Amino acid sequence: MDGLWKRWALPGAVTGAALIAAYVAWYFKAHCLFDGGWQAAEQYVTGCYTDMSPFWAGRGVAEGRLPYLEARIEYPVLTGFLIWAQGLITRLLFGQAAGELAFLTVGTALNAGLLLVTAAALMRSGVPRRRLMWLVLGPTTILYLGHNWDFLAVALMALGLHFHLAGRPGRAGAMLGLGAAAKLFPIFLLPLLVFDHLGRRDWRGLALVGGAAVAAWAAVNLPVALAAPERWAEFYTFSRERHGTFAATWSLLGQIGIPSSTETRNLWGFLLFAGGAAALTLAARRRFEGRMWMLSAPVLALFLLTNKVYSPQFDLWLVPLLLLASPRLWPVAALMGANLIVYWMEFWLFAGQAGAAVSASEAMLAAAGWLRLAVLAAIVAAPFAASGTPLAPGAPETRVPPRPLQEGQNA
Repeated sequence: MDGLWKRWALPGAVTGAALIAAYVAWYFKAHCLFDGGWQAAEQYVTGCYTDMSPFWAGRGVAEGRLPYLEARIEYPVLTGFLIWAQGLITRLLFGQAAGELAFLTVGTALNAGLLLVTAAALMRSGVPRRRLMWLVLGPTTILYLGHNWDFLAVALMALGLHFHLAGRPGRAGAMLGLGAAAKLFPIFLLPLLVFDHLGRRDWRGLALVGGAAVAAWAAVNLPVALAAPERWAEFYTFSRERHGTFAATWSLLGQIGIPSSTETRNLWGFLLFAGGAAALTLAARRRFEGRMWMLSAPVLALFLLTNKVYSPQFDLWLVPLLLLASPRLWPVAALMGANLIVYWMEFWLFAGQAGAAVSASEAMLAAAGWLRLAVLAAIVAAPFAASGTPLAPGAPETRVPPRPLQEGQNA
């Protein structure tokens, strides 16, 4: 255990920064609940909206009802049971005083732990301390540490990539499978890992990474799917029937005279993503042979470009991948900056619609949305932008255990 702790322990400065960020993130979301609940659209005016607040009373969490079996929930299974566990801890710690504020406090603490896991996985994969600070202190973390539960899937995704780089295909596949059981996006990285094993004719690694991913996902999902099939499927049904969000590509196209139905968005979103990811992978296969995992950020950015939904916290998915594989920090800074603008424009639009004095127009949010789409497009194009230069000079190869980047290298 002592050796394991030494290998995974973060530098004190990074841990301290993460704890400070956790407090700031908690206060940012919690201050609106100090007087008992949201009033006068303050959750939009001050940006303190959190999914955790309505989930406490609206999904049976306060009563301890089991997700899927006793209560409906529109999240994948692993996240659903994390929400249940968060509720259990809240009731045990706070007793009769348990409420939305206590639930948020526990949720932020759990996410802070997942943030540390993500940072440790990146550190073990060769990311230097200065880059880790962008993760733990960045505005994306402050905005979303207390927002919802995407940090679970982000941490599992980071662990999956770490184990891939360390030559542990079974563990890598298991982490991505569990990540997909928490939120779908980590599974989009699996084909890249498969291509790495194919390129080396590593049939054993190929079987392990694919088999472990399927087994891990099935172990979490099958019991619930068999016991409560309709409620288990609600995440997929909800995702299919949802028309979209305002600042996503399809909605922005609708505002300039290119409307689309939900069915059109579902079909063409899938085709554009699948076709684009295949084209991206084929075009980059020679340059990134044996390290196709480095296309993780462009592939996920392509998904966000083609998807009909762009929830605020989705930018969290890209930050660890960019810190691990991008030779420069401008994509991280640009993504965080654009996300900040979209975040406030979107919530101030809701504030104005609720009659608050602070407001933003649809045109302002659309402009911010187009800016973010331009950043995503640049991330997709990044693998081909620097002729003859790898996406991440000095990044660890997948054939051997990771070689840490020197402090300041490519930062």
